[in-house]
Amino acid sequence: MQVMQWFTAAVLAAFVGYIGAWYTGAIEGNFALLLFLATVVTGLYWIAERVYFLPRRRAAAQALEQSAIARRAELDRMGIAKTDIEVSEEAKGRILMQPWWLDWTAGLFPVIAIVFILRSFLFEPFKIPSGSMIPTLLVGDLILVNKFTYGIRLPVINKKITEGSPVQRGDVMVFRYPPQPSLDYIKRVVGVPGDEIAYLNKRLTINGKELPVAELPDFLDRDVMRYFKQFDETLGDKPHRIIVNNDVPAFIQGASNFEFRQNCRYSVEGVTCKVPEGHYFVMGDNRDNSLDSRYWGFVPDRNIVGKAFFVWMNFGDFKRIGSFH
Repeated sequence: MQVMQWFTAAVLAAFVGYIGAWYTGAIEGNFALLLFLATVVTGLYWIAERVYFLPRRRAAAQALEQSAIARRAELDRMGIAKTDIEVSEEAKGRILMQPWWLDWTAGLFPVIAIVFILRSFLFEPFKIPSGSMIPTLLVGDLILVNKFTYGIRLPVINKKITEGSPVQRGDVMVFRYPPQPSLDYIKRVVGVPGDEIAYLNKRLTINGKELPVAELPDFLDRDVMRYFKQFDETLGDKPHRIIVNNDVPAFIQGASNFEFRQNCRYSVEGVTCKVPEGHYFVMGDNRDNSLDSRYWGFVPDRNIVGKAFFVWMNFGDFKRIGSFH
């Protein structure tokens, strides 16, 4: 048992060290991998507890009780009536109690396993860190992402194992940022495979058809205390709001040399791109304050995390809670 205590302490220290290095920026952490390893490790301890450690503790408690019974019988034969050899429930409880190293591993397995299953295959929570999706999503919104709409994917490797529904124009999608897949981004899908997307003079055109927009009252961005032009833009089957900063020029500054860059043509008016197979073109609803496909290219299907659909909390504004599109 002493060996198991030291081994468990080393395992827990490794987890703490990984989290600490991630928190301090010494390494690039991967929460999906961390949760997967935690599930596997605690699961092995849980199995060992059920098939080995718990039966041994129960056998030890039963042996103690049988020994007390045998001793009581022997003393009765000797005519000794008053003794204090009865086994107390407290003594048996001490024997049956999980040691700390099992309590912190096998004891946590059910909770970790439930979180792992929910997060990997059903719903994953995210926090909106920037204003690129204003006015649809605000900084501080806590959202839920559906992990099975586009097909179930294996955790960590993100390999699709079921087809699910196809990605639609207008979907708000979470994906792994192509230049740095350890980061999760959220944008709106504006182009699916085969589409020709043009964003010229701050108007969006898909396959030669300019999307209809309707002007709305100006939007007040409280983070910068400034008003911006706001519009309803119809993409897919539902309209959504966008904001535009007329002080920002239409041409795209600082586009990188991304994969399939040859599919895009840049000009002083903006950009026109042909979306390759297995990829998507995404943009933020805050059109002049969004680092998106105009700058770093297309989102490959393998990078998709899921479809964002619900704000479950915003501690600064409870009215934000609800679905969005």
